[in-house]
Amino acid sequence: MLPLLDLGLLRALTRAWDFFELADLRVNWGLGGITPQLARNELVNEFELGGVIFVKRLFDIFVSGVALVLLFVPMIFIGWKIRQKLGSPIFFTQLRPGLNGQVFEMIKFRSMTSEQTLDGQLLPDSERLTHFGRFLRDYSLDELPELWNVLKGDMSLVGPRPLLKQYLPLYSPEQARRHEVRPGITGWAQVNGRNSISWDDKFALDVWYVDHKNLWLDIRILWLTVRKVLARDGINAAGDATMPKFTGNQ
Repeated sequence: MLPLLDLGLLRALTRAWDFFELADLRVNWGLGGITPQLARNELVNEFELGGVIFVKRLFDIFVSGVALVLLFVPMIFIGWKIRQKLGSPIFFTQLRPGLNGQVFEMIKFRSMTSEQTLDGQLLPDSERLTHFGRFLRDYSLDELPELWNVLKGDMSLVGPRPLLKQYLPLYSPEQARRHEVRPGITGWAQVNGRNSISWDDKFALDVWYVDHKNLWLDIRILWLTVRKVLARDGINAAGDATMPKFTGNQ
C-alpha cells in the first residue's frame, strides 16, 4: 500500500513544514516583512491543501481497489467480447500528460478497429468505431481499466480528463492549470456537457475544479457521472464521433 501513496502526498505535507520553518525564521529575525498572523494564515492554507490531497488520494486508493475486485469478472467478459468482435489487442494504451504535465501510460479497453488507408494511415474515428465500440463508449465501459491507473497514482477518480501530449504547447497559461491536479476518469467538465461542449468551456470547467476540489465535490461528480452515463448524455460533439481535435486558441 505504501508505494501507492507516492511522493505527491509527502510533497504537500513537507511543503507546509518547509514554509513553517521559513516563516518562523523570518518572524524571529524580522526578514521579508512577514508578520506572525500572515505566517499562520499561510501555514493553515498549506496544511489545508495537503489535507485535501491526502484524503483525495486515500479515497482514490480505496474506491479503485474495491472496484477492481468487484468488476474483475465483468472486465474479463468485456475483454473476451472485444477479442471476439475487434480482435487483438483488447487494450488501448497511449502516453498522456498527467500531474504537472508528467507523461504516463493510460490504459483503456479498445473500442475501434485498426483499419487503415492504402498509404498506411488510420481511417477517421467515425469509420473505425463499430456498433460494439460505440456501446462501450456510450456507457464508458472502455474507461474501466483506468481504475488501474488510479490505483497506481497516475490518475484520480475525479479530475480533468487526460488529453493528448500534442495539446500541451497549445494551452494558454490559464488552461494549462488543469495539470495542477491528477487527471481523472471523470470530471466536472464531463458532468457538465462531456463531449457536447466547446474546448473553451471544457477547460474553464477543468480549472474551476482545480480551484474548488474537495472530497464532497468528488462524490457529487461521481454520482452525477453515473446518471449521465445511464442517460447517455453528451457523448458526441456535433458532427464528430467523439470530440474534435483541439487546435489551439483562436
